[in-house]
Amino acid sequence: MRIKEYVQTLDGSPGVYRMLDKDGAVLYVGKARNLKKRVSSYAKPTGHSARIGRMISATASMMFLTTQTETEALLLEQNLIKQLKPKYNVLLRDDKSFPNIKVTIEHDYPQIEKHRGRKPKGAEYFGPFASAGSVNRTLHQLQKIFLLRNCSDNIFNSRTRPCLQYQIARCSAPCVGKISKEDYGVLVSDAMRFLSGKSTRIQEELAQKMQEASANMEFERAAGYRDRIRALTNIQGSQGINPQSVPEADVIALHLEGGQACIQVFFIRANQNWGNRAYFPRTGSGADADEILENFIAQFYDNKTPPKQLLLSNDVANVDLLQDALSQKAGRKVELIVPQRGEKAELVLNAHRNARESLGRRMSESAAQAKLLDGLADAFNLDQPLNRIEVYDNSHIQGAHAVGAMIVAGPDGFQKSSYRKFNIKSEDTTPGDDFGMMKEVLLRRFKRLLAEDPDRQTDVWPDLLLIDGGAGQVSAVAQIMAELGVDDVPFIGVAKGEDRDKGKEEFYRPNMRPFALRRNDPVLYFIQRLRDEAHRFAIGTHRNKRSKAISANPLDDVVGVGAARKKALLAHFGSGKAVSRAALKDLKAVDGVSDALAQTIYDFFHDKG
Repeated sequence: MRIKEYVQTLDGSPGVYRMLDKDGAVLYVGKARNLKKRVSSYAKPTGHSARIGRMISATASMMFLTTQTETEALLLEQNLIKQLKPKYNVLLRDDKSFPNIKVTIEHDYPQIEKHRGRKPKGAEYFGPFASAGSVNRTLHQLQKIFLLRNCSDNIFNSRTRPCLQYQIARCSAPCVGKISKEDYGVLVSDAMRFLSGKSTRIQEELAQKMQEASANMEFERAAGYRDRIRALTNIQGSQGINPQSVPEADVIALHLEGGQACIQVFFIRANQNWGNRAYFPRTGSGADADEILENFIAQFYDNKTPPKQLLLSNDVANVDLLQDALSQKAGRKVELIVPQRGEKAELVLNAHRNARESLGRRMSESAAQAKLLDGLADAFNLDQPLNRIEVYDNSHIQGAHAVGAMIVAGPDGFQKSSYRKFNIKSEDTTPGDDFGMMKEVLLRRFKRLLAEDPDRQTDVWPDLLLIDGGAGQVSAVAQIMAELGVDDVPFIGVAKGEDRDKGKEEFYRPNMRPFALRRNDPVLYFIQRLRDEAHRFAIGTHRNKRSKAISANPLDDVVGVGAARKKALLAHFGSGKAVSRAALKDLKAVDGVSDALAQTIYDFFHDKG
């Protein structure tokens, strides 16, 4: 009856609707070509699936937003789903960007490197690759074949003799003039042709050059071409399934079983298989295959450019609408195809087999994980089920480069997309004070939670905190939680026991005596895994911060010194340290450095002593 009341106020415009429960939490976000017709369908007493029936029964109010076109409604719907995470919507939970190979074409001697994130101008990008590992393997082989540099511009500009990469035949050493700009440009062009799928022609050209060198008795040069041909043959053979009839496509296959879904995505570029990745979207309490696949595709390409073709295992709902939206995003036609025969069908069949096997493994692992979570709740006498465990740790060296780290685990194992790092910022925290650092991390974490989700309508609130430390850390956490008024999130300190030996861990809770678990208890091993993962993440974060500090150039902090002047200074003096020691008149002699800037640079370093 409540939904019928809304129908009276709607017209036939396209738009997005939200269904809310009695507490105002969003149950479902949907799109419609005609809002009045779509909402009317929910007002009928019969003809609904069990999932839709439960959703209608829980609906207390609705919200509406009209759009100009149905395509706009589709894009807005997916944005709201990712933001609000409604219970009854299909949700892609892991939406990280993919790595690419980047060639910096604007440089006189372009660099080839791994790249992730937005794609600024001034470079060519090839990808996506399924993982950083697949990019690294491809880059390793490309260096053997095309001898392109992978060093940064700073290192390139400061070299005075060839590096080890040149000695082991992985680089042509353009930094010290071992190759001309024109010849290096040919290598860059060949590498880009290879990444565009023209490897056969490159192989023929290399073979011809090898024969010419051999005929001219330049046997060392001929051996170099021979090694490059072997590396090229190896990379062609190691790509896996290399379809001849599919130059560019993503192969997307869905397998549904037991209310859970797995979607495998294979990336085909330049007639080569550049890897695959499995996704396990939330199925919206039992959505059908066509709805799951439609929502997955719309959310998956929200921050990615779709290829020319998507080869699908199932038909999707609203295929024309989805195809139009993807085409608008890509700026060219994008086709959605469910192949029935031939090589394309074989690619989809292979992807579906991988999806089925991945889901089987995940369901088996989830059952074991659920048993461990239940055992953990029993061991610590916790009443509520554990869907989200947050584990905290700190890392520093005598207080330097201090960081805090948070990892998250739940029914699906480690949730790496939810990991967080905290650079210790407070000036009140004494360097090396572990208790003070833990206070700062927890304070920042829960202040943000209280600001963003005070009513706890999302799943980002933890059910348990594990703290790496003993009574002191637990006392510090208790103080912070009391200050914030958060008294219903349990927390436990995990401390190494006697002789810091694994298996003798002691557990601390506020106002309780420390206790231990049996050495062979599976729950103890589970806690050790959680603690070790937090320790690994904290140390890795600390090392990255320390490495950046060590490699930082002092010129980065000088006001008025941008990329061009920094390059000129380093080229003139050889290093940042030499710039810091330079006399004022020498600084003025650098091209592009005015008298005023030279004075600024001189004062910057001399003010620092």
